[in-house]
Amino acid sequence: MAHPSPASVLHVRIATGTGGGPEKTILASPRHLDGTGWEAHVCYLHLPGDPGFEVIEARARAKDAPLTGIPERFPLNPFTLLTLRRLARAIGARVWHGHDYKSNLFGILLRPFVGHRLVTTVHGWVRHTSRTPLYYAIDKWCLKRYERVIVVSADLQAECISLGCDPERVVYIPNAIDAEEFQRAAPRKLEEGRPLVIGALARLSREKGFGLLIAAVEELAEEGYDLRLKIAGEGELEGELRTRTSSSAHAERFEITGFVEDVPTFLEELDVYCCSSLREGLPNAVLEAMAFELPVISTRCGGMEAFLRDEEDGLLVEVGSVEAIKTGLKRLFDNPSLRARLGAAARARILNDCSFAKRMERVRAVYDSLD
Repeated sequence: MAHPSPASVLHVRIATGTGGGPEKTILASPRHLDGTGWEAHVCYLHLPGDPGFEVIEARARAKDAPLTGIPERFPLNPFTLLTLRRLARAIGARVWHGHDYKSNLFGILLRPFVGHRLVTTVHGWVRHTSRTPLYYAIDKWCLKRYERVIVVSADLQAECISLGCDPERVVYIPNAIDAEEFQRAAPRKLEEGRPLVIGALARLSREKGFGLLIAAVEELAEEGYDLRLKIAGEGELEGELRTRTSSSAHAERFEITGFVEDVPTFLEELDVYCCSSLREGLPNAVLEAMAFELPVISTRCGGMEAFLRDEEDGLLVEVGSVEAIKTGLKRLFDNPSLRARLGAAARARILNDCSFAKRMERVRAVYDSLD
């Protein structure tokens, strides 16, 4: 239902560096609510002086997304809570939309003082560090107290229900992208003498399984396959991955690009996209690759196994196996018609099921259901 004047939604999330896939969804949300009776504001909690936040600010300006940054050093800073309370009151926040353990906890703590309704999006619990067990425990405690829990993959839906969330409050809304922004400018042809270019775009962290992908490419190169691997992203493993690839006997086959702002240009150069993750929700990068008509090979990692239709719009292989990734890549290398068929089906899947406009209609329906 529409409101006489726009009702405000406050998105709150922790930002580290330039962020990740969820930032694309969050920062694109405000303009898709124009004229619907809702308006969105975004607030990020970030480390003081983090240069990555400047990138997020630039993205927000490009998307016309109202953004407030709150620098903080400590996990539970009372001054952060006070600042958030002032912000929520200033914009008249009717809905608090959390996106991680801290924003979910702060939403609960501030509700008695602001009176907002509680919505969260569960993007997945994939990173494992010494602190994440505590953070994830807090997050899972919070979820049962939220009025609506949006999940981006079917496996997360089942997990949230198993944690005690009311099934009627858990809403499955897959990630989505702007298919007009992510489309190939010209057909990609593998001319004679040009290597097959495999690509991956993700945070450079352990759970993404890049070591497995690198090993698979090395073994294929040993067997005489002419291919290259480009890995884009930033994270704590960047130095380790650069050392690993530069010291490889096939170093010329690898490129670690670091952070890329222009994702469409990166995807334009690829022939195949590979998600080698050990744990995963439903990454925006995979959807973007599919929109670019790239054949996608992915491990059966959580949300990817639930989303990708094996042999129809992508290939699924076992998690944690160099041999499985290698076999899948070999199939795509040897079979141009398979690459073309999977790429065309991937683009069609995005257009049919993963339109950002359609996703926002469903998100807006979640907000409306609170009235």
